[in-house]
Formats: sequence, structure tokens, C-alpha cells
Amino acid sequence: MKPFDLKVYASKNRLARENQLAWKLAEIATDPTEVQDDVEEMIINRIIDNASVAIGAIARRPVASARAQALCHPRSNGATVFGLSSDQKFDAEWAAWANGVAVRELDMHDTFLAADYSHPGDSIPPIQAVAQQCARSGKDMIRALATAYEIHIDLVKAICLHEHKIDHIAHLCPASAAGIGTLLQLPIEQVYQAIQQAVHVSFTTRQSRKGEISSWKAYAPAHSSKLAIEAVDRAMRGEGSPSPIYEGEDSVVAWMLNGPQAHYQVPLPEKGESKRAILESYTKEHSAEYQSQALIDLAFRMRDKVNNWDAIDKIRIHTSHHTHYVIGTGSNDPQKFDPKASRETLDHSIMYIFAVALQDGKWHHILSYLPERANRPDTVSLWKKIETLEDPKWTERYHDPDPAKKAFGGKVEIIFKDGKRVEDELGVANANPHGARPFTRNNYINKFKLMTEDILSASESERFLNQVQSLPKLKATDLAQLNVQVDSAKLPCATRDTKGIF
Repeated sequence: MKPFDLKVYASKNRLARENQLAWKLAEIATDPTEVQDDVEEMIINRIIDNASVAIGAIARRPVASARAQALCHPRSNGATVFGLSSDQKFDAEWAAWANGVAVRELDMHDTFLAADYSHPGDSIPPIQAVAQQCARSGKDMIRALATAYEIHIDLVKAICLHEHKIDHIAHLCPASAAGIGTLLQLPIEQVYQAIQQAVHVSFTTRQSRKGEISSWKAYAPAHSSKLAIEAVDRAMRGEGSPSPIYEGEDSVVAWMLNGPQAHYQVPLPEKGESKRAILESYTKEHSAEYQSQALIDLAFRMRDKVNNWDAIDKIRIHTSHHTHYVIGTGSNDPQKFDPKASRETLDHSIMYIFAVALQDGKWHHILSYLPERANRPDTVSLWKKIETLEDPKWTERYHDPDPAKKAFGGKVEIIFKDGKRVEDELGVANANPHGARPFTRNNYINKFKLMTEDILSASESERFLNQVQSLPKLKATDLAQLNVQVDSAKLPCATRDTKGIF
């Protein structure tokens, strides 16, 4: 890896495109270096992971609404939509839209946290949709996903969007566009222009994850998917984009990030170097914001030391800056203590999450968020006794560049009314690559079966798992079967509705 110096340049100091970040990203996308076996293995794991959470959410309203919109855009040689028959095809951008919402709805797929945070698996829906529509092979799709993960994670390591209240799809969109460029084996000029447009149109504010969080949290990555596909299509037609999108005098860096004096160092693979960034990312065992994963596991471990919830005076969670200010009391969001808050808000409240995990000793993607669960009086009482505190030690560990030393958990103090204290800490979730029980292929398969057991037939479950594990060998004609079909009786909006404009 080699750091790339990203700075802002005045218009009079014309910066050659070969020295621009977007061009460097396009070079990565067009580098034909083979994908290594362990990366290929992890890509398959993450496709299984995405399908797990997508089917688990298949009947939820936001997913059904997105699917209904996709149903209005059929295309004979298009792409498939989760839940629907693989014989039904739709415009790639709308298939990516529907599948992207399904994948993101439960907040339970892969994550990478560094200078910013991300869900790099959100690039799978647009790349898969374009692969199906443009008749690419499973091997092509693997190469494309290695690119998307690499670029997304490299950007997240270097450029913080959150501190400027920019939503994290601003890194996702160019990564998806670059991955599609790899998939279609486009020339570097077209990939460069597509990346620049993808950056330009995907800078949105963090209000989507602040206050009363709505279903847009699930739609935002899907919106990014559509933007990326359209950016590539436009570039393939010979159209240019705002340039230089990162370094320009009126660029996103100059006006939306660190300003004219900005200096970022973005780690990028050199020519011929394998794209291995996916191996630094990690999935979720529990359906909640990633920074809560270790704290959920810690709550399970600590609950045996608590016999009476009413005996607790307060609970303090010492954790990182990011956890404190995004999902903790540092956010100053009263909605994070509201029993009537949306599911999207509750899964961004570590106070709620820790209270329920401590009381139940388990976490469920549906049951843990039910209104009757959130409104249970003893839970509400316990929930309001929890506060988070930023601890510089945990912030430092959160940003440690060494994956083996990174930590996303914290230390918890349970203080009882009689003065007794119980303390424990956990740095990473059990399922993390450096945790107590790192996820392997069997864990991904078990997660798929758990999330889909009441939705899929045993034969369909087995068919999909066999198909996805054969991805490197799949021909273009086979790729339409990389889909999960659900009995229409269990599928809201299995046919086109008339609720909207389309």
C-alpha cells in the first residue's frame, strides 16, 4: 500500500488528471491483478450475509415499498429482485434499489470503521444487478467486488465524513461505480468520469441518522446504488463530470470536508498489488449498529451478576468518541430514550440496546425491537439509568491502524444503590475476526438459515447456498439464479401496486 496525498489546488494551478485521487481510484479499478483465494472466499461469505438479512427483512414495509417500485420497471434482460421469481427481470438500477433496501433494513450486514464508518457490502446489490443485466460471469462479479471493497475501505481509512455531518454513502457511491467499471472492463477514462460523478451526486447530510431516524436509513445506500449505475452509464456514453472532484477549488473537500487547507493521506494499493481490504471488514452477529456489537456481548456476560434491576442506581459505559456521540448520550438525541421511537432510532441507541441485552441475555432482529418490548416498564426504568462517557483510551483504540488492536466496545460500570459496583470490558465483538468466535463460512450459512427459516423452503435455501458457493464457476447464463425466491403468499407487494407515481 502507498499513501496518496490529497490536497486542494487553486484553479490556476491545474492538476494533471493522473495526479488526482479519482484517477488513482480508476487505476485500481482497471488493474487486472487476480483476486486471491481468501478474498474470493470472503466475497462469497458476504453475498450469503447480504441474502440472509435481505430475506429476513423481506416482509417489512420499506422493503416491500422498494420492491413495489422495482416492479414498475420490468426489463426482459434485466436483473432479479430478492423474493421474486428469478424469471422476473427489472432494470438494473431498480433491482439494485429494491435489493439494497432489503439488505440494509435490519442493519445487520458487514461493517468497517476507521476515520469514518461504512457498510461496504452495500456495493453488492448494484454490482450484482449490473452483472446480471450485462451478462457477466461470477468471476467478473468477484473481481468487481474486490475493487469496490478496496476503494470503499481505503477512503474510510483516510477521510472522515461524520465530523462534517456528511452521510457515509459519499464513500460508498464512488466505490460502487469503480466496482462496476471493473465488472464491465471499462477504459480508465470512463471509470474516472463515473467516479467523479458518483462523488459529486452522493454528498448528503447526516440528518438521515440523527434525531428521529426514518426508513431513509435503509434507502440511502440503495439511492447510492442507483446513482452509481447511472454515473457509469453516462460515462460510457462519453460524458464528462465535475473535475477534479476531490482536489478542485470548489470541490467536496474544499467546501464540505476539511476545507482549502485539507491534507488527507489515502492508502491505496500499488499497481499489481492484490485488493485485500475486504478481509479487514467484519459482519454483525446482532441486528444493531456495529459499535453496539461488543457491548451486547458484554451485556450477556454481565447479566449473571445482576439479580435485581431495581437495585441498579446507574450504568456508565466508557467508550469511544464515535460511540458516545453517534449512538450514546453524547448525541443529545432525546429520541434515543423514547419507548415510542422508531426501530431505526432504537438500533442507534446503545442505552436501549444495552438495557434489553442485559435483561434478556439474547438479541433478536425482530423481538428485541417490538413496541411492547421497548415499552416494558422495567426496561424503560433501566434504560434511563444508562449514560455513555467518552474515554480517550477507547477513542485511540477505535482509530488504531492495526486491525489486531482496533476496538469498538468499551468498559461498563454497573453501580448499585447500596454502593456495590460491577465492572467489565470488551474491545471487540465475539464475531469479529479478532474476537472470541470469529465468523467463518459455517457461521454465515447458519446466519442465513436462522434469518430465513420461517420464510424459505428447505429446497430453496439449499439451492441458493449451493449456487452462491459455486460463484467462481458461474457463467453469465447462471447468474440470474443468484437470487432467493420466496413464496408469493409470504411476500407483500409481489405484484405491481397503484400507490405511487410509477
